[in-house]
Amino acid sequence: MSSPMDMLPRVGLGWDRHALVAGETCTLAGVVLDSPVGPSGHSDADVILHALTDALLGAGGLDDLGTLFPDTDPQWKSASSDRFVTAALTLLAEVGLRVISADMVVICDRPKLAPHRATMRANLAKLLELPIDRVNLKGKTAEGGGGDAAQAIEVQAIVMLKGVPRAGDCS
Repeated sequence: MSSPMDMLPRVGLGWDRHALVAGETCTLAGVVLDSPVGPSGHSDADVILHALTDALLGAGGLDDLGTLFPDTDPQWKSASSDRFVTAALTLLAEVGLRVISADMVVICDRPKLAPHRATMRANLAKLLELPIDRVNLKGKTAEGGGGDAAQAIEVQAIVMLKGVPRAGDCS
C-alpha cells in the first residue's frame, strides 16, 4: 500500500569527473564524439551517464553507482554506461518511481560539446523515455580561469522523479 508521501516529487543530484586522456574513445551521453581526448575509466567512462545514474539512484533513495556497479567487478570493464541508466530506471520502476525531468551541466574545455549537443540531448531523452523538452544538457568551460578543465571533464546532473501508482494500490 502506498502513502500520500509516495506520490510527492523527489529530486536527485549526481556528480562525476574523469581525467581526459589522449587516444581514449570519447563517449558522452551515449554518443561517440570525434575527439583526440576522451574520459578514462573502468567502463566506457561516459561521465554524463554516470552522473545521471547517480542522480536517478539518489532520488530513489537507492545505492550509488559505485556500490551497484563497482569498478572492481570485471563484468563492468568497458561496459556501455547506458546499461547503468537502464538498470537504475528498472530499480526505480520496481519501487513505483519514474523520471519526469533531467538537467545536466558538463564542465570541460575540450571536447567542444556544441556541435553534438542536440544529438546527445536526443539520446538522453530516448534513454529516459522522455520528451526532449524534459531533458537538458549544457556545456560550460573554465574560460581560462585555471583549474584543470583542459585535463578533466566534470558533470553535474539533477533529476526529478514522481511516484506512480503500482498494481494493488488503492490510489
